[in-house]
Amino acid sequence: MAQSFAATVGDWCLKVPVAVEIVFKESAQELVSQLDQLLADEVYAKPQAPGYKRTGFLRASLMASTSAMPTLSRDNPGVAVPPDLGDVILVINGADLGDTLYLGYTANYAAFVHYGANGTTPRPWVTMVAQRWVMIVEAKAAEVKTRLGL
Repeated sequence: MAQSFAATVGDWCLKVPVAVEIVFKESAQELVSQLDQLLADEVYAKPQAPGYKRTGFLRASLMASTSAMPTLSRDNPGVAVPPDLGDVILVINGADLGDTLYLGYTANYAAFVHYGANGTTPRPWVTMVAQRWVMIVEAKAAEVKTRLGL
């Protein structure tokens, strides 16, 4: 059975009112960092298919929201797009404890890359990082606990 976020963090957080929020936001930021790094490693660091032009758009299409899941709705512009996670981090930092945080790629071909299509090898970076969530929370909770001297 899945634990609640507060249970994963631990009872010590109840002693410091802002601690759970710090762990939540730092864990979400770490998840985003790992998504970006694994995508870079699994897609951008691999040899590209003949005739394929790398633009960085998939990497740059990560979006965050507290109201709805971002949709796979944007076409690749065909020109280089630098990755910038600034807007994603702003949404995370603006989220309130208890908010649902939605992270998703908006490049319309993200699912094809993730699951594989037309004989291409799947690159399931989202699934791989999502499976790390509890470990990320536990590590961030330990880090915050140490930082706060608890």
